[in-house]
Amino acid sequence: MKHRIEYLAVRGVAALIKPLSMAHARACGAALGRLAYHLDRRHRRVALENLAAAFPGRSEAERAAIARGVFEHFGSVVVELLKVATMKPAELLGLCETEGDEHCWKALEPKKGVLCFTGHFGYWEVQAVASAARFMPFSVLARPLDNPHLHKLLEDIRTMTGNQVIYRHGAIRRILRDLALNRGVAMLIDQHLQRDAILVDFFNRPAATTSALAVLALRTGAAVIPVFALPLPGGRYKLIYESPVPPPSEESPDAIREFTQRCTDVLEMYVRKHPELWLWMHRRWRDEDRHPRA
Repeated sequence: MKHRIEYLAVRGVAALIKPLSMAHARACGAALGRLAYHLDRRHRRVALENLAAAFPGRSEAERAAIARGVFEHFGSVVVELLKVATMKPAELLGLCETEGDEHCWKALEPKKGVLCFTGHFGYWEVQAVASAARFMPFSVLARPLDNPHLHKLLEDIRTMTGNQVIYRHGAIRRILRDLALNRGVAMLIDQHLQRDAILVDFFNRPAATTSALAVLALRTGAAVIPVFALPLPGGRYKLIYESPVPPPSEESPDAIREFTQRCTDVLEMYVRKHPELWLWMHRRWRDEDRHPRA
């Protein structure tokens, strides 16, 4: 019953914002986010705790303002994604400006595929949908949602421009196949993991991070490109494709950790520039990360 109610609520929001422009959809999402900031005490507390640890030099008022901005942004992320579901690919691309897209084309020249990464930052879902329409379909690594109705809705949006979604079971085999076919694969690297994780520094604190990106890159030789989607005025987006992250030397004693740290450093650079665009309400750092098992 809970899943059905959640789904009907989301469908109701989708129906309300369908006739709106993207700019108005963004404003509506921000309003919902402000409401969530006041009602969701648990996630507000996690966000403020994370911000205090990451930005100890900022005042409590500054960190509270960032936290409010985070809730507003993620309210917009949800509502704008529902709006994207109603658009044709050309309409979506008409809202996007790109920077560095030549890096993607060049990365494909060696015929080894390309690995793109980002975090729960900015408009990562919109960028995946738009990138498929602009370049080619990607395979997107994702976790299934607990609510099966919302899971189906999100998967339909993710695949509307030709992307394929890869879930955990058999993921490595499928990714290797896609890279061998010179396709693109996209993944997030900022979720806490308990399995197959490696500890790297993120905001000067150890964080359990997926090692899959580095392992795949070192095994296949595929270029690793950081990608980010920033909001622009008027309900528009700036899609950024950074230069490939250079791999460590063959003599590196801990190449996987070094590569993972380099990628995490790029993500941190963007989060420091735009802290209101990252998911601070996620428990990214855990006590067990500070005291790993022997």
